[in-house]
Amino acid sequence: MLSVIGIVTILVIVGLLISGRVSPLVAMVLPPIVAMFIAGFSFDDLGRFFSDGISSVISVAVMFIFAIIFFGIMQDVGLFEPVINKMVALSKGNVVLVALVTVAVAGIAQLDGSGASTFLITITALLPLYVRLGMNPYLLLLLISGSAAIMNMLPWAGPLGRVASVLDTDVTELWHPLIQIQVIGIALMLVIAVFMGFREKRLIAKREATGTPLNYDLSNSILNNEVDDTLKRPKLLWANGILAVGVIGVLMSGLLPAGLAFLIGVAIALPLNYRTPKEQMGRIQAHASNALTMASIIIAAGLFLGILNGTGMLTAIAGNAVNILPAFMAQYLHIIIGVLGVPFDLLLSTDAYYFALFPVVDQIALTYGIESMSTAYAMIIGNIVGTFVSPLAPAVWLALGLSGLEMGKHLRFSFFWMWGLSITLLVIAVLLGVIQI
Repeated sequence: MLSVIGIVTILVIVGLLISGRVSPLVAMVLPPIVAMFIAGFSFDDLGRFFSDGISSVISVAVMFIFAIIFFGIMQDVGLFEPVINKMVALSKGNVVLVALVTVAVAGIAQLDGSGASTFLITITALLPLYVRLGMNPYLLLLLISGSAAIMNMLPWAGPLGRVASVLDTDVTELWHPLIQIQVIGIALMLVIAVFMGFREKRLIAKREATGTPLNYDLSNSILNNEVDDTLKRPKLLWANGILAVGVIGVLMSGLLPAGLAFLIGVAIALPLNYRTPKEQMGRIQAHASNALTMASIIIAAGLFLGILNGTGMLTAIAGNAVNILPAFMAQYLHIIIGVLGVPFDLLLSTDAYYFALFPVVDQIALTYGIESMSTAYAMIIGNIVGTFVSPLAPAVWLALGLSGLEMGKHLRFSFFWMWGLSITLLVIAVLLGVIQI
């Protein structure tokens, strides 16, 4: 019963997000609460689930608040304008080249294993360029999501650590066979970037020929290009540039928690650029609306995850998922689950997928002579590509808040590309002998 309630709840939430009929906050708060009561839990349980869920996302919410204020101030002072102008000049308006650069930048940024920092770095750097060239910002999210997900197979990223803990094996040894898959995956992302770049080039030409504007308003993002010239500080660009690079460097190094790094950055940026308390508070107030709006959605996502985890719905879904398959397919269960890995991203959190579903699949596969490592690789490769198209991933909400985009449109634009890439990598892994069948 918990499985049914959980699946229906998730499908309702995804349907509401895709339809765009309600705000994400409404979609992620009301359905899981109703589902919780249907499953027989109480108000006391709801409070506990909320507390547990908030603890899992609060660091992202805090980071998001101060990241938006920090980058908003950097936009106010005019830091990004010369950078974007230089990037436009270097790319010479070449849409395909910009798409290729996106894959490269996202792959490098993900080396720290943090999807949140990857989106912060790549979106703030590249979104204005996409808009300046008339490129679809959802293409930016697609290319970042795919590249970052493939790089997320690193041993210090979350998924491999979870699998290694389940199998009680060394995470570095687990990673070694996946290096070739990562190389091939990035190469395939470059191919996708070229294809999508040429397609985008044709769409831009068509829009220009018909006089149809790009249906995207940069003012929805934190990088609003409608900046008051009186706020700009051209003589301090070098100082602000050093500050921005320093904050991003701390973010990538892991020296401080991301939220603290941005909080310190804001504390330095305000007096550096604006002398009076009134001016400083004015900049905070100017960007507080965007910051709190997306922070509230991330907190709502925390409640959503807290209820699904606390009620045991995610664990029940994972435990029962294998029982719906016919017996004759059981020997290929690891492959089947791998193929369904990206759709599972819409149903299961990362913890539920690797801590609840993986052990069940592994035990069944072992009875047919399939080694645990093979099952692990099938489930990792099949699932990890879809990490950043899932509403269960807080980093995705961070990306949407930074760019001013919608979850439903992101799903429609990116989901099947990511699923196709996942299945392609699975086939390649089987052909290379990484996955046993």
